[in-house]
Amino acid sequence: MPQVSNLRLGKAPHGTPQSDAGRTVLVPIEKPIYGGSFLARDEGKAVFVPLVLPGEQARVRVVQEKRSFATAELEEVVSESAERVIPKCPHFGPCGGCQYQHAEYETQLRIKQAVLRETLERGGVKPSDEIAIVAGQPWEYRNRIRLAFDAHGNPGYRGRRSHAVVAINECPISAPLLVRAALTAAELLLQSAHGLRPSEMALFCNADETALLVSFFVASGAKVHFDEFAAALQRRIPELAGAELVIEGGQNQQPRMIAQPRVIAQWGDLSLAYRAAGVDYRVDRGAFFQVNRWLVDALVERVTAGYSGPLAWDLFAGVGLFARRLAERFAQVIAVESAPTATDALTANLQGTSGVAVHSSALGFLRSDGTGERPGLVVVDPPRTGLGPDLTTAITEIAPPALVYVSCDPATLARDLRVLLANGYSIDSMTLVDLFPQTFHLETVVRMRIP
Repeated sequence: MPQVSNLRLGKAPHGTPQSDAGRTVLVPIEKPIYGGSFLARDEGKAVFVPLVLPGEQARVRVVQEKRSFATAELEEVVSESAERVIPKCPHFGPCGGCQYQHAEYETQLRIKQAVLRETLERGGVKPSDEIAIVAGQPWEYRNRIRLAFDAHGNPGYRGRRSHAVVAINECPISAPLLVRAALTAAELLLQSAHGLRPSEMALFCNADETALLVSFFVASGAKVHFDEFAAALQRRIPELAGAELVIEGGQNQQPRMIAQPRVIAQWGDLSLAYRAAGVDYRVDRGAFFQVNRWLVDALVERVTAGYSGPLAWDLFAGVGLFARRLAERFAQVIAVESAPTATDALTANLQGTSGVAVHSSALGFLRSDGTGERPGLVVVDPPRTGLGPDLTTAITEIAPPALVYVSCDPATLARDLRVLLANGYSIDSMTLVDLFPQTFHLETVVRMRIP
């Protein structure tokens, strides 16, 4: 079948445990699970299979056998879903970046909605009867990518179920400028005598692709002519506004301690201006910013709409994406952020508004009793690890009347919601914001209140 052959299915990744592996079975595909695979059963045993769709019959090869489940690779789709499409990217399958390109986009949204609902229910949380969906253009949406280099100097992503680098020559989910700049940088690295041999590079552009920041990561501080290289790259990529060279990883002098990333050279601007939600945000190199350039405005509106009052807190504020909008509607906004890469930009983005930047961890801020005044609204946008028990408990003790939780992991969201609901909060609305089309990742905005 052309749809399957386009996935370039092959052997299990090198190093995959092979206990009773290698056997081939025909299984019906039941439903999606969080992480990108789909559930099948072989004589009652759960089998997790990627690159298939519910309702399909698939011949799969077991690559890992456990007591209670098995993982498998797709060999052949025997009975194909009507919702299957030919993936747009030639690297789909071996590349670990996308999981759902073989499904129509409307099907992807239904899959994510079902995964979110089931994950919350398994976590002991009854989801809203209606989970709204905010979606946009499913291609060329990424404003940030990070690529590794293979042994030949080709840029690529890590493979599916493997750390091997899958070299790419296109990436349909990324802003075209990012791919063009990555391929150009790789070509220049191979041709140049500047002594630069990075292991990875990260690229970030603004929404209209007029400005670009690039970070190159190396394992040691060997002397290189970085200014010359960056200037040469800028001649080929005029949108390049700034570049940096970073030593990342490795051990420091204390045993078992991993050294923090350290900038050893930089060229050009340290930040770029990113137009979003009617504001030009300063975003510094390495600072977090929402990745979907088509949906940033819609996300800000979903998080902040309808709220106003004397005081709001924005925890995990980043560069102030939500705080800046809240500052138009609240007499005072406290924006809390601990990441050094974001705090300077956060302060700059709140200048001339009712917002105040606080350089602190969210838990440290709450334990210091914040400002002493209970906020009318708290917005939280934690990393994938979620809030955790200490921070969730601290919020329930303060008991802000309104709480908006922006989550990028449904499992940790369920864990934290269970505590919040047990302490008097109720869910007003739940929205799946599809910031990551073609992948299993999903963003959820939960608006909550307490009497």
